[in-house]
Amino acid sequence: MGKMLFLQGNEAVGMAAIKAGCRFFAGYPITPSTEIAEYMARELPKVGGTFIQMEDELSSASAIIGASLAGTKSMTATSGPGFSLMQEAIGYAIMAEVPTVFVDVMRGGPSTGSPTDPSQGDIMQIRWGTHGDHQIIALYPSTVEEVYIYTIEAFNYAEMYRTPVILALDETLAHMRENVYFDYDKENPRIIERLKERELDEDELFLPYDMNYQRLVNPLVEMGKTRFHVSGLFHDESGFPTSDPNRIAKVLEHLDAKIRLYAEEISIYNEYLIQDAQIVVIAFGSVARSALRAVKQARSDKIPVGLFKPITLWPLPTSRLKMLLKNSQIIIVPEMNKGQYVREISRLNKANRHIESLTKTTGKLITSEEILDVIVKMWIQISEM
Repeated sequence: MGKMLFLQGNEAVGMAAIKAGCRFFAGYPITPSTEIAEYMARELPKVGGTFIQMEDELSSASAIIGASLAGTKSMTATSGPGFSLMQEAIGYAIMAEVPTVFVDVMRGGPSTGSPTDPSQGDIMQIRWGTHGDHQIIALYPSTVEEVYIYTIEAFNYAEMYRTPVILALDETLAHMRENVYFDYDKENPRIIERLKERELDEDELFLPYDMNYQRLVNPLVEMGKTRFHVSGLFHDESGFPTSDPNRIAKVLEHLDAKIRLYAEEISIYNEYLIQDAQIVVIAFGSVARSALRAVKQARSDKIPVGLFKPITLWPLPTSRLKMLLKNSQIIIVPEMNKGQYVREISRLNKANRHIESLTKTTGKLITSEEILDVIVKMWIQISEM
């Protein structure tokens, strides 16, 4: 038999992180993510883990990188201003190929903005916040149940691709409570464990950045089991800095390819009534909840509309988005920002479909009525063509 829990989104993050094997959390309190730190402070010691409140967000990000290198799955959680401070460390983790999870609970910005209001203003910062050419994996659930499921998947992706993974939430999702039913699958999810040891020949040196490894990702062995060098500089196979132009180019190509070439495997999305849809709404996070209700209401009025909900925000689910653009007449993209994701979708619009952007930056959710109004308006346009 299963069990039902009435969970807050932030609680689900902490609960799932511990289930995934996270045993180190470093963070600094910031609304609306603080409940994650509070949960980890209370629950991590019960499973032999470590919680530490750092002096700021950059040190928190650096601490979880160190913990991960030492062989411990690690995580931090923050919101927009703190996430901005973490960008340099995220870049370091990308370059050094350190598996970690960063949780960004979005609120209004820039600067201090609206600490208690929902926003989706960090979508492009998640992708491009740290400097240099790089890939990133970012997941964005829309229900508390999905928060639990995809927190665990964020840790799995971090281990599989040796990379920091961003788990995005918004204030509404973080603070809302929903019933989550725990059955066998949730009690026993797939968990990718850290490789603790590797068989090495006598006098063989572990090469942590060997790019000829299967799937382009050389599994990380914890420090202490073997010796290796870690640097944010461009490096050779052993991790020591290099200024060789060919090697520099190879490192950048490797960091790109190990995620880009597996984008289809990384892409997670949900679809609702897409098959015959002439209008497709693309929405994520809390806005996807409003969009789903609007689609159901429109369908009751015989309007052929469907919902595409990306959970993997980055890398972009390019193949599926291109197919949606090809097979539909109109795309509607509601988001709580000035139109960050819609620009990415527009870049794929080779079929020259009409793309309607619905944005809201008042600190209030986009309602189902607002989305429905746009759906009806677009359907009238199609009907009159």
